[in-house]
Parts: sequence; structure tokens; C-alpha cells
Amino acid sequence: MKVLGIGNALVDILTNLDSDAYFEEMGLIKEGMKLINEKELIKITSIIEKMDSKIASGGSSSNTISGLSRMNIECGFIGKVGYDSYGDFYRDDLINNGVKPFLEESDLPSGCALCMITPNGERTMGTYLGAASTLHSNDLQESVFSQYDLLHAEGYLVQDNNLILSAFKMAKNAGLKISLDLASFNIINEDKDFFKMLVKDYVDIAFANEEEAFAYTSTNDPLQALDMLSKDCGIAVVKVGAHGSFVKKGDEVFEAKAIKADCVDTTGAGDLYAAGFIFGLSKNFNLGKCAQIGSILSGNVVEVVGTKMDDNRWNKIKETIKKEHLD
Repeated sequence: MKVLGIGNALVDILTNLDSDAYFEEMGLIKEGMKLINEKELIKITSIIEKMDSKIASGGSSSNTISGLSRMNIECGFIGKVGYDSYGDFYRDDLINNGVKPFLEESDLPSGCALCMITPNGERTMGTYLGAASTLHSNDLQESVFSQYDLLHAEGYLVQDNNLILSAFKMAKNAGLKISLDLASFNIINEDKDFFKMLVKDYVDIAFANEEEAFAYTSTNDPLQALDMLSKDCGIAVVKVGAHGSFVKKGDEVFEAKAIKADCVDTTGAGDLYAAGFIFGLSKNFNLGKCAQIGSILSGNVVEVVGTKMDDNRWNKIKETIKKEHLD
């Protein structure tokens, strides 16, 4: 299986906070994601400039694609960056992770995600889209889609309904399966009808955490939400944090426990879960094993700051999968 990703090309600026008190001053939604403008970007940056920060390539779909590539799946990624150092960094990082970049360029600065990590390891995000917001349907090329078997997209792309709809139509016309990460509860709430249309009409695999599942289904019971979501797509996945995940296809329901982990940062946990799950599908494993592999990848990424893991950790992940007879 060859996997193509499409999403916001963002450079993550990861900052450790010692208190939740900063969120009111920053104007951010605790443990959520808020789109910010340039004025808000400058304000938040001024607050964190003296704190411990690091940069890394990010964006939900890109994180999943990079994880799949590290598991030796052939991958590509569609996005848009600026003519700047962040854009160069982003492209180089994709290449270094084995991903073929299909990156358009914009006169706007490259997008960035200000990721605030609180002592409990949870992340809150303020996202300045910049160049990423200028990825439009006329940037898409049917010849790119025809090179792959599955398209993985992030729900954040509903900022431009025509873009994500065009991408899904091109993918279906080229015979690709489509997986969608619902992305964020507040994003779903802002455009629920469009989300539901996408899932019902185009999506084969839908990933949601508890908050996203609640936003989509209006029920806070994860199993009920799983049932409702599964009626709209082929495979539904509801992640329940430290309790693991549930998967449903037709009448079949699977459960996977989370692995024990020393959580320092939840950034990318869902993205790497999706990478593990899709990897399992590429090997024709049953959905229970796919979910187990998702748990292995997400349980490892929460033990590092950011979404990128070093070679030693990836080698251990692959060994774990082999030991559990999943490969």
C-alpha cells in the first residue's frame, strides 16, 4: 500500500508551560486548537520567548505520513509552505523521514503551530496557518493521486470546503481509499453538517478521540459514538486515551488497550496511532491488531516532546511488533 497525505504544512514550536494560567492571557482554549492571526501570533510569541522551546515539522496528516514512512510504507505529502527558512526546514524534514514532498509555495510566511505543553503532558495549540491556508483546489494534480492507494487527510482542512472536497473527489476518481482524522472537537462543532457529509459520502476510515466523537455524534458514551460513526463509514475508530481504543466495521467490534507509557507530551498521539493502524491495514492484519499497533506507536510518541522519534525508538517499536507476532 502507498499512502498520500494532505494537510496543513506547519512547523511546530513546542513550549513547556508550568501553569494553566497562561492560557487566558494567550487567549487559547485549554487542550483545544485555535486558529490565530498574525497579531495573536506576535502576542503569544512574546509570552513564550523566554521559555524552553524547540521546533519540529508538524501538522496532523504530515505526522501520520512521516510515521508511516518510518514503518517502511511508501508515502507522499501535499501541502503549502512559504519561501522562508521554515519552509526549507519543513521540506527537508519530510525528505529526511522518507516522504516524497508535493509542496506548493506561497508569498505568505510558512504556517506554524504554537504547541503549549502543560505538566500533565496535555497540549494546547494556537495555529497560524500562513502559507498553509493558501493551498487551494487548483493546486491539486490528479497525476499525484494516481500514484497512491490511500489518501489520509486531517479534518482541519475544512477551513476550505472546496479544497478537501476536491481532494476527496480526485482520490475516489483515482480509486483510492480515504481515511480522515476528525482533528479537533471545536473544528467539528463549527462545521458539523459538512463533516458529516464528507464522512458519509467519501470516507472509508474515520479516526476520532472522545471529544471529537462527542462533537460528531452528540453522545459522550464512546461505544455509542463508535456505533453511530461506523454507520457513516466503513471503519470507525474511537480513541479513549489511556484506556485504549475501540474499532468497528459492520457488526464487528474490536478493543485495544493502551500500552504503559511515561507521558511527557500528548502532541501527535492520535496522529501516530493512525500511522500504526494504517500500517496494520497495509499488512492485511485484522482490525484488532491494527489497533494494537496504533497503541504501540501512540504510547511511544507521548514519551518524547514533539512528534518525531529517534532511530533507536523506532527500532524498538519494530522489534515490539515482531515479538508480538504482528509482522
